[in-house]
Amino acid sequence: MSEKKENSIPLPEAFCERMRTLLGQEYEAFMETYEKERSQGLRLNPLRFGLPDEKLIEQFGLRPIPWTKDGYYYEAETRPGRHPYHEAGLYYIQEPSAMAAAEVLEPKPGEKVLDLCAAPGGKSTQIAGMMEGRGLLVSNEIHPERARILSQNIERMGIGNAVVTNETPERLSGFFREFFDRILVDAPCSGEGMFRKDQEARREWSPENVALCARRQAGILDCAAQMLRPGGRLVYSTCTFSPEENEENIRGFLARHPDFAAEKVKMYEGFSAGELEGTIRIWPHKADGEGHFIAVLRKDGADTGTGPEKISERKKKNSGSSGIKDKSITALWEAFCADTLNGNPADAGRLLMFGEQLYLLPEPAVDFRGLKVLRPGLHLGPVKRNRLEPSHALALWLRKEQVKRWYLIPAESPDMERYLRGETLEVRDDCEVINGGWVLMLADGYSIGWAKLVGRTLKNHYPKGLRKN
Repeated sequence: MSEKKENSIPLPEAFCERMRTLLGQEYEAFMETYEKERSQGLRLNPLRFGLPDEKLIEQFGLRPIPWTKDGYYYEAETRPGRHPYHEAGLYYIQEPSAMAAAEVLEPKPGEKVLDLCAAPGGKSTQIAGMMEGRGLLVSNEIHPERARILSQNIERMGIGNAVVTNETPERLSGFFREFFDRILVDAPCSGEGMFRKDQEARREWSPENVALCARRQAGILDCAAQMLRPGGRLVYSTCTFSPEENEENIRGFLARHPDFAAEKVKMYEGFSAGELEGTIRIWPHKADGEGHFIAVLRKDGADTGTGPEKISERKKKNSGSSGIKDKSITALWEAFCADTLNGNPADAGRLLMFGEQLYLLPEPAVDFRGLKVLRPGLHLGPVKRNRLEPSHALALWLRKEQVKRWYLIPAESPDMERYLRGETLEVRDDCEVINGGWVLMLADGYSIGWAKLVGRTLKNHYPKGLRKN
């Protein structure tokens, strides 16, 4: 069964009148959706998990979402957000319609992709999975607190090729001229499509706020246009029904940017063709999801490569071949790899000290100095007292085949509950102990964190901020 919440705040009268005009004979069917249970969705993480097995399908009541191969509806009472698999980053809880924008963006491995308004991270983590860990993903969020949540979700999903920035679109557009192959603008909007689940969105709605959102979205789109390479794809999406924020914004954008044109959209079950070419709408009375609008645009012209070349030259001039001047830091990483990992997954030229933290930069490596960066790549760990302590991000990025010591705990066992509470564990009698040192902890075979093996005791290194009560 799907979740149903009591709607205590009535729908704004002006909104209802506008929807009546917009939908005509479909208005009554649309309004009936506010009395129905809304759908719940999760998206499997291909970086961590393949297709769901029969146990997972039965456990969460999974059934496929038509417009994305990794998306599934789940039964609300199964509460997958409380399962250890969630902490291991095997899936992301996401509203089903929200999965459509990244699907039509169609990012490819090895490309340079920007998610311009990325928090809390649903679309960024979906893009990262489609990129298969190759290429550069820049995930940006203008609000600092939301940017921190975005960074945490990038970490939980085991993503190594993402840079998280906390910048304005204007600042980014001055830095990345015609640089990205694909850009997603999931613009902040009036949130009309979320009225079924978000009471606060109903309270804050007004025609004046719709107009304010439309003006802000137009500015964001103009910045995105400057950052897309010729031949690149721009996807604009909102979770609102307002024509001012949707079709009218796209008309205005195309008038201001004659080098852009609408691109044919791949249609899936549940999609409805929008009023303009290259646009789609997801209506709650026609699809099993909330309201969404998506426009797909392509920038005309051949790729000159001027943006990437400029950034590459700036990197060579300012950064050298490696971000690490102290070779003892490189030696600490190599010592950790020799003791804990089966090989060294990091090219020394991509290592970077960011304060006291060691990171592995994505490829292509870009000099981000001058921008507010929360996460410049894969966090390998802090350097403390002449030693490297592996990060939680590194644990979630690794697989058991990449480490010398791992310890498997059944996901739904008391030991897993104790581990997620931060408690010390004793090695089971049936487990062989191989020396001491860092141990990758596994939930049914999937990495979930670190422990330090001392004798037959596993000292817990699950992050304090994530521990369960």
